[in-house]
Amino acid sequence: MARFGDALTTGADLVNAAERAALQALEQMDGPADLVCFFVSGADPDEVTLAGRRVMELTGDALTLGCSATGVVGGGRGVEGQGAVSVWCARLPGVELTPFRLDTVVEGDQLAVVGMREPSPRDRAGILFTNPYEFPTQAFVRETTAALDGLPLVGGMADGLHGEESVRLFCEGDVADNGAIGVLIGGEGVLGTVVSQGCRPVGPSMTITKADGNLVLELAGTNAYERLETLVEELSEEDRELASRGLHIGIAMDEYADHHEQGDFLIRTLSEADPGLGALTIDEMVEVGQTVRFQVRDASTADEDLARKLTEFGAEHAVGGGLLFSCNGRGETLFSQSDHDVLAVRRILGVGPVAGFFAAGEIGPVAGVNHVHGFTACLLAFAA
Repeated sequence: MARFGDALTTGADLVNAAERAALQALEQMDGPADLVCFFVSGADPDEVTLAGRRVMELTGDALTLGCSATGVVGGGRGVEGQGAVSVWCARLPGVELTPFRLDTVVEGDQLAVVGMREPSPRDRAGILFTNPYEFPTQAFVRETTAALDGLPLVGGMADGLHGEESVRLFCEGDVADNGAIGVLIGGEGVLGTVVSQGCRPVGPSMTITKADGNLVLELAGTNAYERLETLVEELSEEDRELASRGLHIGIAMDEYADHHEQGDFLIRTLSEADPGLGALTIDEMVEVGQTVRFQVRDASTADEDLARKLTEFGAEHAVGGGLLFSCNGRGETLFSQSDHDVLAVRRILGVGPVAGFFAAGEIGPVAGVNHVHGFTACLLAFAA
């Protein structure tokens, strides 16, 4: 029978906090763990390194991996911007664990990623943590769905309280400040993933009729900027206010659906609207013929979307534990509390041991395709 444990501790002495978190989580196991994931937030990168090493010293033969972050989740709460360590552990009978360490090498005028393990027929999911400052996370994740035969990847971009210089990755006793790490998980113990993008569509669905890379030039045969202006004018006062804080665009994942509603889109940020070009710049390459719909996001919408996704998942699965990767723009920034996402997961799925971190970009599948997201909560769920 699977068993899970988690703990989150804080304190000025980060190594001591790491020891307490690891021991508290492992005590819940009633035996050895197979997999341990941990996350460290701290002001001093050297202390973060020592804290990570201490966790790895205490986990015995368990496959152990983790990373630094600006905030961590565990023990039913979240902590941002201060010294904290979260540890999650699992005993997973019959599950196969295959760790990997990714690096980049120069091949001609391009970077190639090396070190990825070929998935076995039993693999059900992979966990991935990256250093986003120097590892090509977006490009790599974009290719993994095809390269890994549709295997879902869940995880996040590591970070630190001092940015690039403070990123640390931990795997199997080693510490790295570059590349990426992860593990392939095989067997029936993996239930699946929940990805909540937290947006609500506004206005009609429209077809891209002219595009260039990540520029949308025409929507439904009309100048894209003019389409946007018309949409904003027709919004309610409430939605217009939300749009003024940041408008997003959703790319339909099923072009053959009769209708595209909330949850049917891959959400991307609308980063620029150029009246001169009549173009909209988004954070994704687009093609003529794709269906898109504008989106807004606020705390209420994000809360409702996460609750709906979790409720649907929980109706079909009995969850024993989970790993949660939430955007560092959620937490206190969006909800005025760091605990929102983890409390929702625990409450709706009826599960205790849930841990993770506030990521600089979240990794998770939408409509069977792996993507890097922003402002998203991504959950990897394990069977009870």
